[in-house]
Amino acid sequence: MMPTPMQEMIRHATLAANGHNTQPWRFAVTERTITIHPDYSRRLPIVDPDNRELWISLGCALENLLLAARAAGYAPEVAYPEAADSIHVSLTSDTPHKSSLFDAIPLRQSTRSEYDGQRIEGESLDQVKALPLEPGIAVHFVTSRDGLETVLEYVSEGNLSQYTEEAFVDELVRWIRFNKKEALATLDGLYTRCSGNPEVPRWLGRFFVTRTSPRKQADADARKLRSSAGAVVVASESDDKLAWVRTGQVCERLALKMTSLNIKLAFLNQPIEVTGLRPQLQSAMGLGASLPQLLIRFGHAKAMPQSLRRPIEQVLIQ
Repeated sequence: MMPTPMQEMIRHATLAANGHNTQPWRFAVTERTITIHPDYSRRLPIVDPDNRELWISLGCALENLLLAARAAGYAPEVAYPEAADSIHVSLTSDTPHKSSLFDAIPLRQSTRSEYDGQRIEGESLDQVKALPLEPGIAVHFVTSRDGLETVLEYVSEGNLSQYTEEAFVDELVRWIRFNKKEALATLDGLYTRCSGNPEVPRWLGRFFVTRTSPRKQADADARKLRSSAGAVVVASESDDKLAWVRTGQVCERLALKMTSLNIKLAFLNQPIEVTGLRPQLQSAMGLGASLPQLLIRFGHAKAMPQSLRRPIEQVLIQ
């Protein structure tokens, strides 16, 4: 059976970036509306105790949904989660409009490997920097070596903090899919092949992850950041669900634009997830009163295998 236009819009929404590939969303559909609900059963209570990154993930899904709606011939109107605990999208008929960002949705990925260390040519970076933002959202690009080393200090401190916390490591292990059988059984989580790691039995994968020293993890991420062409911080004026959703929209917009230019990207959010480091990063990046929400590295690299996604039937509210 051919999918309906609504189902196709939702399928594109589910391809959005999201924390640990938890896919923390559910969708309710009527003839002319799609509502995105948080799925709190998929929250990350240790790394994301305030559900900040969960709502950013919903914002990423919203951005894909809006692009897919326009491509399908709808003019979408968004009601943000200021009063309700959901994102409501109303649809009216319009002329179909596809874009390079829409075309990039199936290709976008978080490429967690080391990059080739080459700079991004000015014209491409200018196109990324020229993207429209959302109200209250700012982006800060770091492309100098000195600037990246400053960012690296906070990423390393974040790793050293998180990987000494047993609860953090246990939560991470719960969402790692160490082999194809596990990945296909859940169609979510962090499949090891997508980050360039070998497939192993769960007991062996858990052994390696839980025995990895915080310093070794910090060194691995240092190599990844130093191999990147630059980094970008997405920041917001406020720290609430509305700001988080808009942050997600800008994040996905950046990711899709980079993807259309064959630029890879991945998250290094440790210094934002560790409470004490967040204001330090804010100050070091010169963000003023804006609060850092996401830290993204970018550069050139080979594509990795795509993360898996659950079928539409599993995310629809019947």
